Amino acid sequence: MSLLRRRDGPRIKYVAEDAGPYDTISVDKLTPIIGGEIGGVDLAQPLGNRTLDEIHRALAENLVIFFRDQHLSEDQHLAFGRLFGDLHLHPAAPHGPGHPELMIIHADKDSPRANGEGWHSDVSCDPEPPMGSILYIRKCPPHGGDTLFASMYAAYDALSDRMKGYLDGLKAVHDGEHYRGQYANYGVADKPEYPRAEHPVVRTHPVTGRKALYVNKGFTRRILGIPLDESDGILRYLYDHMANPLFQCRFRWQENSIAFWDNRCVQHHAMWDYWPHTRSGHRVTVKGDRPV
Repeated sequence: MSLLRRRDGPRIKYVAEDAGPYDTISVDKLTPIIGGEIGGVDLAQPLGNRTLDEIHRALAENLVIFFRDQHLSEDQHLAFGRLFGDLHLHPAAPHGPGHPELMIIHADKDSPRANGEGWHSDVSCDPEPPMGSILYIRKCPPHGGDTLFASMYAAYDALSDRMKGYLDGLKAVHDGEHYRGQYANYGVADKPEYPRAEHPVVRTHPVTGRKALYVNKGFTRRILGIPLDESDGILRYLYDHMANPLFQCRFRWQENSIAFWDNRCVQHHAMWDYWPHTRSGHRVTVKGDRPV
């Protein structure tokens, strides 16, 4: 029976736990499953401990959080990222002058590609992939350029018990070789090799303890310990499953907006539907731990 003809309710039935109100910020959920827009905070100003704790909590509860009307310098953007941990250096992408931690995000009429066009989790090819990414967009196209975010908690929870049992304990190869030549238009020379790592197909979030699917089209090449054709079939199914709109929210960018997502439980897909217009900003990425 197709998903559209189900008679037992939606694919996933989710009831968010009510952890009580926030004291120093407001949180307007985009969907019950993923996404929250944060209000009442100016990230250019020093953040008190209570506010920082509540931003941590909002990220854990909503997986990706958004801030509007923020006016940060490059140094302030970097400083905000460091509140959540040491900063990650991208293995291939261009960065701001003097700031190797500040990744350039830019696409215009002359660009051969745009960052993040397919579903992925940032730099999952690293042995210790990033915990989170903080994208600050300063220039937007008049229309389009949205980013889609998907909950890998929800994608895992919606699997059958049989599929969960099958995936338990499996590992997959994540490879960064697709970076080769990707930033040639910026004058970035290729490295002799790019990161490659093996990660569990299902990872456990170190903060929430929840299980999340951790394979993605951008980096995952095969599941280990099973025949290649079986790996290809399982990955095709999982990629199709993950892209279910039930697990997603969609963020419409405005100039001077920020998105902060948790790469441990979220995938994202940036739409390049705004050619010949420009979308431009910077991304700061926070280091993470080895997935388990």
